[in-house]
Order: sequence, then C-alpha cells, then structure tokens
Amino acid sequence: MSDRIFIDKQTPSVFKALSATATEIRSRAREIGLDTILLELVNVRASQLNACTFCLDRHTHLALEAGDTAQRLAVLPGWRDTDLFTARERAALELTEAVTLVAQQHPDDEAYARARADLTDDEVSVITWAAVTINAFNRVSLMSRHPVRRRSGTSDRSQA
Repeated sequence: MSDRIFIDKQTPSVFKALSATATEIRSRAREIGLDTILLELVNVRASQLNACTFCLDRHTHLALEAGDTAQRLAVLPGWRDTDLFTARERAALELTEAVTLVAQQHPDDEAYARARADLTDDEVSVITWAAVTINAFNRVSLMSRHPVRRRSGTSDRSQA
C-alpha cells in the first residue's frame, strides 16, 4: 500500500480542468473525423512509453470497446515492424512518440513532415493535444500510484 497523495482527489479542480481538456479534444476529434480507435492508439502508446499501468488498463479497454483488436494492441510497441497499422495511424504514433519522448530527443523536422504528409493540420493539432494530455494523465497516475483494479469477470491469474 502506498502513502502517496492522489493529487486528482487532493486538488479536484485542477483534475477537472485536465479532464475537460480531454473532453474537448475528443469533441474536436469527432468534428474533424478522427476516429476513437486512433485516439486510443495515441493514449495506449504514450502510456506504454511512460509505463503507466493505470492508463494502459483504461485505454486498452477503451480501444477494445471502440473496435480495435487484441492483436494490434499486443504488437503496438513494434508498430514500425508490422503492416497492421494504416499510414495515418503510423503518423499519429510517430507524433505521439515525439511528444512523449521530447526530453530524450527533440522532434526532428523529418518526423513532423511525415506526420503532415498523412494527416491534415487539424489532425496533427488534435493528435498532438491528445498526446500532451495523456502524458499529463500518465504523470498524475504515476505520481499518485493509482492502482489497477481487477475488472469484474476476470480471473485472478496472480494466485497461480
């Protein structure tokens, strides 16, 4: 058990504002025709890179609910080495990695140009905002050590 403060509970007004940002991003994504699966790929990939188990659990579940497949989610860390992802999804994933890993390697112009070749300016903007926002949520969960709770109807394999 952790003695961490759940900062989302301690300062709910700030968390509410962050949640409102995520809601606005989803709304704008719908307006420009970005599908939920693509947004969830952004959320899952950033959460993988940040090792945020709470957000991985949530967004993997949401991706599956939106119609993505377990196979695609299983190979997502190796997205460059499979043809299971569309050019638009690849552009979004490369952009997500650039946002998430910005402190390790500043985004290069070639990667940005590749994103703009497959995505509209509106899509680049919304995907960038989505990546920025999930990175913020990852940090909230990581710093608070939000636990992953077992979903009802799942077996407890940890006892085997």
